Amino acid sequence: MITSQQEELNLISDPKNVAQVETFVENVAKKYSISPNVYGNILISLTEAVTNAISHGNDNDREKRVKLRLEHKSSVLAFIVSDQGPGFDFENLPDPTSPENLLRIGGRGVFLMRQLSDGVNFHDDGRTVEILFHI
Repeated sequence: MITSQQEELNLISDPKNVAQVETFVENVAKKYSISPNVYGNILISLTEAVTNAISHGNDNDREKRVKLRLEHKSSVLAFIVSDQGPGFDFENLPDPTSPENLLRIGGRGVFLMRQLSDGVNFHDDGRTVEILFHI
């Protein structure tokens, strides 16, 4: 039998609210006995995802919300971050490791999420990102 549990955090699109992600991740880490290495990977990935949702997705519009939801299914934690923006073309992102992008500020969030997690999926035209971690 597969059990599923869910938790969520709703944020006003203000960059200072990104700090709430750390408390959310701390609670998840305690609840699921997450190792320090995985904890760091989750924290960085979710901080990037929520920052992108607030800044790029919702354009720092305090009238819009970002939702961070956790779904625990068997041995996988799925973190789902959704914004209310127009979406983006997640299939054609510049490669932050190519020489012309190495000195650019920004543009590494999705790259980091993909490197630190066990899977990244985009839905709803890029308005929702699902980040997977095996525990």
